[in-house]
Amino acid sequence: MTSPLITASAAGTWKLGDRTVNRIGFGTMRLTQHGEALTPGAVPRDRDQAVKVLRRAVELGVNHIDTAAFYFSPLRSANELINRALGPYPDDLVIVTKVGPGRDPSGEWTAHATPGQLRGQVEENLRQLGRDHLDVVNLRVVGAASVAERFGALAELRDAGLVRHLGLSNIQPHHLAEAQAIAPVVCVQNMYGVGASPEQAELLRLCGEQGIAYVPFYAIAGQGRTAGATAGESDEVRAVARAHGVSTAQVRLAWTLHRGPHVLAIPGTGDLGHLAENVAAGSLRLSPEELTALDSVRRTAT
Repeated sequence: MTSPLITASAAGTWKLGDRTVNRIGFGTMRLTQHGEALTPGAVPRDRDQAVKVLRRAVELGVNHIDTAAFYFSPLRSANELINRALGPYPDDLVIVTKVGPGRDPSGEWTAHATPGQLRGQVEENLRQLGRDHLDVVNLRVVGAASVAERFGALAELRDAGLVRHLGLSNIQPHHLAEAQAIAPVVCVQNMYGVGASPEQAELLRLCGEQGIAYVPFYAIAGQGRTAGATAGESDEVRAVARAHGVSTAQVRLAWTLHRGPHVLAIPGTGDLGHLAENVAAGSLRLSPEELTALDSVRRTAT
């Protein structure tokens, strides 16, 4: 007997501003190349395969895609792949991009954008995606310095109609308060997963209290970061995976989604099988005992 197809709707929904999305989404950072993402000289991923993965994600109910103009390899651009695979875009599809960092055509990182340069980054995303507005733009932050001037510049672009909603990425709690005083924040993207520190969990709590979507990155990879999941895995995660007959990556995603109804997931992959597994993780229900065991995993396990 064939098992029923599990779609992204199994994870439930949340609203990003005025747009409703399924809580399992798709991240495109690793879609452009093999090996460690965002590294100059890495081997580009097959274009047709990347297009198939994007189209299959939407077929599986994914309607929240995370991207950036600086996600590219020597031959592949995540935004270009999205445009080719999904344009004309489904009405319910929400594309979230980010600005702040920059890369030159060779792939080398350049200085983060000034407030005056952010409009150019927004316009580049619009051009690559083939859109007249961006659903959500996240300001990617480095360090503890004020975000007021740069977030204010994005708020002006929102007022001009180029951007519908604003978010933040890689922030500290004071950044959220600072930005909220300027314009509504609909989502926060920060590193988070099994073994997260109390400091990382603090932002998740603050977002929940304010009705802001919390969107973890590296929820599967942990300390592997852009290189992907490491070979090592905690006994607790492996035990839960065996009990449910699923992968450890699915357990990590499920645990993340259990942290609150406002938590969204954006796992990325260039493999159709892994894509189906990631989406299916949204239907995995963990017991209180399993959650307690996973909560006990220390950060060194991620």
